[in-house]
Amino acid sequence: MNKNIFSIDIVEQLQQIIKTYPQDKIFVLADENTAKYCFPIISKAFNFDPIVIETPIGEKNKNIQTATFLWEFLSNHNADRKSLLINLGGGFITDLGGFVASTFQRGIDFINIPTTLLAQVDASIGGKNGVNLNDIKNQIGSFKYPIVNLISTTFLETLPKRQLVAGFAEVVKHALISSENEWNKIRFSNPEFLDFRFLQNIVEDSAGIKLSFVKSDPEEKGIREALNFGHTVGHALETFLTRKGVDILHGEAVAIGLIAELFLSNRVFTFDFKKLFGIAEYIATYFPSFDLHYDDYEAIYEIMKHDKKNKENKIRFSLLKDIGHIEVNQVCEKEDVFEALNFYFQVKK
Repeated sequence: MNKNIFSIDIVEQLQQIIKTYPQDKIFVLADENTAKYCFPIISKAFNFDPIVIETPIGEKNKNIQTATFLWEFLSNHNADRKSLLINLGGGFITDLGGFVASTFQRGIDFINIPTTLLAQVDASIGGKNGVNLNDIKNQIGSFKYPIVNLISTTFLETLPKRQLVAGFAEVVKHALISSENEWNKIRFSNPEFLDFRFLQNIVEDSAGIKLSFVKSDPEEKGIREALNFGHTVGHALETFLTRKGVDILHGEAVAIGLIAELFLSNRVFTFDFKKLFGIAEYIATYFPSFDLHYDDYEAIYEIMKHDKKNKENKIRFSLLKDIGHIEVNQVCEKEDVFEALNFYFQVKK
């Protein structure tokens, strides 16, 4: 099960972990940005030079080809069952690194040091690791928990503002599936201008919400599917727009998904429309919009058919009866999904 350690300075905690592994068996996985901006922050933990594996940036590289490169790298550098892989990066790195570690020689130890807001509150937590298949997100994967997640908001100071805001979509999602109290804590926050001390509290609260769902359902066979709220539509939009060459971040797609799935919550459970519109306006204020046309909806719907939650050839959603009251495994008609996308564009006008 996930163990999260929150600290502004994680060097001491990292030192305690790495001293139990042979120095020549410690590997650090980073992308081009985290190797440049984040590795210097943790380098003080090492009194030797760890083996750093650097990957290209971008979700398009979260695939089996990159995983194969990493397996071969580990093999060529004599990694074995006593090795440790340190995943230093955002969700791309923690998903990919966790998958590679969980499958190399049937599994080696790994830790996550998430460096984006999205990864700190969501992607690094829960033991779900994976790669994309033909640009469909996370089709190949495994369940294996890191030894620990070392979480420090210090890394967030290295992020472009767009990345920080995008990650806040997962904070909003966690608040909505948790309670009115959690939503009220953040509903007046401007994610573009967050005080980093306040952000530390947000990260701990939001990560704690995700962990509570994970503990209740470790292998996602029931209530843990609540964490997919906003993601059925969000993942499909992310895949569709990426195929068209549009630069969209995961959190930006999830933000659209939250609005659309709140609309579906109103259709299925009569989720309060005043609350729906207030939440939708909040999201629309801080997250960017993307051009879509009605003619695109059919292709987006087809992508939804590949969602892992689907059963009996029906697309399944996690929807809200009210804030903090979520029902998983809900079926919606295609026409309602199309209307939900229309609602998003009405809110953005």
